[in-house]
Amino acid sequence: MATHEDGKTPNLSQEEQQDVDKNQPPRAAVLHEIIRTQGDQELERNVAALWWSALAAGLTMGLSLMGMGLLNSRLPDAEGFKVIASFGYCAGFLAVILARQQLFTENTLTAVLPVMSKPTLGNVGRLLRLWTVVLVGNLCGTLLVAYVMLHLPIFDTKTDLAFLDIGRKVMENEPGQMFAKGIVSGWMIATMVWMIPSMESAKMFIIILITYLMALGDFTHIVVGSAEVSYLVFAGELPWKDFWLIFAGPTLAGNIIGGSFIFALISHAQIRSESRPADKTSDACEAVATDKKP
Repeated sequence: MATHEDGKTPNLSQEEQQDVDKNQPPRAAVLHEIIRTQGDQELERNVAALWWSALAAGLTMGLSLMGMGLLNSRLPDAEGFKVIASFGYCAGFLAVILARQQLFTENTLTAVLPVMSKPTLGNVGRLLRLWTVVLVGNLCGTLLVAYVMLHLPIFDTKTDLAFLDIGRKVMENEPGQMFAKGIVSGWMIATMVWMIPSMESAKMFIIILITYLMALGDFTHIVVGSAEVSYLVFAGELPWKDFWLIFAGPTLAGNIIGGSFIFALISHAQIRSESRPADKTSDACEAVATDKKP
């Protein structure tokens, strides 16, 4: 097939060239701006709206514990069937993200980009306010749903035992492992948030893929894990001290570092690096234009 010297296919009409441009994936700078704008909108929301959305998200994330428990209790004990049961982990994330509820680990990327773009004390204060309200709301929701799942006569004995086994599996990790796995988990959620704007039509597949891999890798997540581990606490198998010191603290720190200080920082640095040559070119053009004015 003949091509022009610049490598383009010849004889394309203007409409056909527009179709080509339309089907190009958005540049990283476009994705950055979409997520930064979303984060700026979240930072502007009032405390009451954030709180109720975060509480709803915490309750909804109970679906992940419920999904895994129900699948584990109904599948054979063979290790291969655990691969299938891990799909239950995706349920809470699918519901929360598609319902646009406030999930803490999503905000570690979206809300931090406006602060990196404009690092003022006001923006830092807005970020800390958002993180605090959303985290507390998420934890209250997950603790409530775990308490209800344990104490109300909803599930059979086999399912209740499956819920306990899930929490015990999480607590097999030492604090250092909680922290390290939390970093990976935070990074994976941030990757998911970054991918969704460029493939909106495949949003469900992206969410399932990322969260399923999180379940397979037993990576720790502060919101889902708080439902899993608090179930043990309410059942009398674990003291609150271990919940906070062994699970929650290290996992929270890992999620923040993985989502904010690694993924968001690197992504922001990439965009800044790409924009500098363009900024210099623009400045040079302006300078030339200014010199030519009489």
